[in-house]
Amino acid sequence: CRSECGISQFGHGFFNHKSNDMKKDFFETFCKRRSIGVACMLLLTMLPVYGKGGVEKDMGAYLFTFFNDPTHSLFMAVSYDGYTFTAVNEGQPVISGDSIAAQRGIRDPHIYRAPNGMFYIAMTDLHVFGKQRGLRDTQWERDDKYGWGNNRGLVLMKSKDLIHWTHTEVFVNETFPENFGELGCAWAPQTIWDPAVEKLMVYFTIRQHPGGRTKLYYSYANEEFTALETEPQLLFEYPDESVQVLDADICPMPDGRYFMTYVSQENPGGIKYMISDSINQYDDYHAEQIDTEPRGCEAPNTWKRIGEDKWVIMYDIYSVNPHNFGFVETSDFKTFTPLGHLNEGVMRATNFSTPKHGSVIQITKREAKRLEKFWKKKAKKK
Repeated sequence: CRSECGISQFGHGFFNHKSNDMKKDFFETFCKRRSIGVACMLLLTMLPVYGKGGVEKDMGAYLFTFFNDPTHSLFMAVSYDGYTFTAVNEGQPVISGDSIAAQRGIRDPHIYRAPNGMFYIAMTDLHVFGKQRGLRDTQWERDDKYGWGNNRGLVLMKSKDLIHWTHTEVFVNETFPENFGELGCAWAPQTIWDPAVEKLMVYFTIRQHPGGRTKLYYSYANEEFTALETEPQLLFEYPDESVQVLDADICPMPDGRYFMTYVSQENPGGIKYMISDSINQYDDYHAEQIDTEPRGCEAPNTWKRIGEDKWVIMYDIYSVNPHNFGFVETSDFKTFTPLGHLNEGVMRATNFSTPKHGSVIQITKREAKRLEKFWKKKAKKK
């Protein structure tokens, strides 16, 4: 079971690759690392769910989710070539942040296509301009000691069709009061299926105590995607204790390993990566940054081009004005080719600008057309 950027969208690289070499490499990799028994068990577990989650040969479009600062709401954009994206609903939000979040605004939406055929979106419950918009009397939800952008909650959503969504607010401090009752923030949640435990793993940024530095943690959600069942655990410890890390993104690789990008807030803050055999344990530190920005950037997301052995890592360049997105591309997870900035290179947006902290998945042409038709019809009724 693999994420949207994984073994070519649930199966390419083993079940749908033109060459038998990838099948052989995949099986041998697991035999060496986990034993033949575990390899066979994993493959048998994967077989029945690929039909639900979709295989790459069925994919014909991409869905980009993002938010922006003026609205703190959820947007969706569709692309049929992976280069040019057009927002649905005439470039307006598809879900208003004030309708689903305690702070009446959301940030950092991450969308995931799961092997059970469902779509999941996880977001930060946070409005950084709450006082300016008259939503609260104070700069932040709590005392300034909890730090910039302090919050306590995540917004979890689930859908069968990308149109109708359930949603739940989860407060980390209330769920795990013993060790996280005084947390400073819970930001940028993302989801991925963990085949070892057959559960959705939710990983996100936490500042555990006021005045502390942010680190990356993971937990597991219940089947309904309405709660976190396990207390957050560290994904990894950064070598320099003085440096904050945040915004992890985990992408399965064709050989069964996991490629994790994240942000280290150094000078400048930028995108680094680690590779691991385990979905939730990382120690493969690489000092170099893979972005090409002279200033700070954040929010990496890795997604695969349909029918190609190419993965795009996009990121949010918060340090430029107006802020923008940057992109690099890789085929080997070692070398990264710059693709430029949004609307300044090969990547284009037709009817929106200044998106923030986004994510991309593969979808079918039918799903894309249905989504566009729904929001076009809604717009006509306004």
